[in-house]
Amino acid sequence: MRIGELASRTGVSVRSLRYYEEQGLLTSTRSAGGQRHYAEADVERVAFVQRLYAAGLSSRTITELLPCVDSPSDENSDAAMERMAAERDRLSAHIDDLLRTRDALDALMASARAYRDARPVPA
Repeated sequence: MRIGELASRTGVSVRSLRYYEEQGLLTSTRSAGGQRHYAEADVERVAFVQRLYAAGLSSRTITELLPCVDSPSDENSDAAMERMAAERDRLSAHIDDLLRTRDALDALMASARAYRDARPVPA
């Protein structure tokens, strides 16, 4: 199938599909005229890549996980699980930072409210 059909079937833009190919997440064959052609299995591959992006993973991380899909083995599965655990830890640390930032903002807002409420009312 050509790139437009893959885009239509997956709900992913043609531009994104080209990006996936540039990043090594997706491969195509080329016609004599240079048009990209994809296999039926690429519909599921694009859906899988989209799920990985939705989980907050970068294209670099996704590239590291793909051997688990392309060449299943205990070693590749273990490596993928370790990489996903590291990403989860990174996200958890980021969430903790965001919560501290939100709490600091809440404290500033409370101070501002207290200051406003304590001001003398002009006569």
